[in-house]
Amino acid sequence: MTARSVRRPGAAVASLSLLALVSAGLSACESGSALPGSQQDSGDPSTGATAEPAAQPRLRLNVRRGASEVPVDTVLAVRAEHASLETVTVSSEAGAVEGELASDGATWRADERLEPGAAYTVRSVGRTAAGDEVTRVARFTTADLSLAEQTYASIAPLDGETVGVGMPVVVTFDVPVTDRAEFERHMHVQSTPRQAGTWHWVSDSEAHWRPRTYWKAGTQVHVDLDVNGVAAGEGVYGQHDREIDFQVGDAHVYRVDARTHQMKVFSNGELLRTLPVTTGKPGFETRNGVKVIIEKFDEKRMNSETVGISAGSSEAYDIDDVQWAMRLTYSGEFIHAAPWSVGSQGRANVSHGCTGMSTADAGWLYAMTRRGDVVETVGTEGDDMTLTNGYGDWNASFKEYREGSAL
Repeated sequence: MTARSVRRPGAAVASLSLLALVSAGLSACESGSALPGSQQDSGDPSTGATAEPAAQPRLRLNVRRGASEVPVDTVLAVRAEHASLETVTVSSEAGAVEGELASDGATWRADERLEPGAAYTVRSVGRTAAGDEVTRVARFTTADLSLAEQTYASIAPLDGETVGVGMPVVVTFDVPVTDRAEFERHMHVQSTPRQAGTWHWVSDSEAHWRPRTYWKAGTQVHVDLDVNGVAAGEGVYGQHDREIDFQVGDAHVYRVDARTHQMKVFSNGELLRTLPVTTGKPGFETRNGVKVIIEKFDEKRMNSETVGISAGSSEAYDIDDVQWAMRLTYSGEFIHAAPWSVGSQGRANVSHGCTGMSTADAGWLYAMTRRGDVVETVGTEGDDMTLTNGYGDWNASFKEYREGSAL
């Protein structure tokens, strides 16, 4: 968000709190200029009565003229008294600030918050009922912020990506957000066709959004993180607005049954093939539950030390070129080609937790699979999937998942 940061663009939508300030009369703000040459009636000489002084036209800004260290979450607002606003122009080295003028000319409000460490000039022009011009010029500077006082949001999926029906929206922040509720008010997901959903905070640094049920195939999704300048808590502010669009492809659901040693591959509800597989053996059981493809590798090294099996163990392995590997969990479960266990596939569970199949079957599945495709595993003696071991968002009811929202 800082003009000194290479990642700093644009702006954000105004906060409701400052709209309330406009409505309340901006009592802490300076008055605008009075109409030059205005006169006050001294009264009626025939009666000796003294008339009320003429009302002075004023343009009020909700930031004091000459102020410094103005918070970046300030939303500029101007109100006219005994005059009608015509234009409000806000300029700075960080760029102009656009806003909206009320149809009755009574108020103006900025569409975006401010940039850190910037000098602003606000020029307001109004007109009285008699046609006389009223102007007000105010200058101020905003508080500067270090990168440690700003948080940048990264989003998955990527802009323009086509994903599976199980793909959550995953937002990660490089500096923790402690005021989750304030941020969540500025984080929006819209879909066509419309599907109800909710945010769920995994931690202060990560929030997910999922619909009530799997996405409908063909859905178009727009994600708008309007967080630039929004207070994240503990002196941290949003650094950068983010917007992405992605689409949902065919509904691919792969159902693995560890008891029958088979995977049924469905696309848009149609069973395409039933593949013989092997899952985790005793002591290394595959997890039960709903998993989502996180990433794909046409070839990947798999080393047992990465999953806690030491090199000297009888269960150790180190395979340089495992083909058609599709990650299911952060802890190391994959679907992949396992030519060494073809004799057991469809008959027994002999893996260290992965779902293995023949090279030909794995290659066929890999070719049709996207990030976000769903794998539903049943029948193992292993642990259940959790919400945080990969994209485990579907392992809770929607009611339970919604309890992770800050709102």
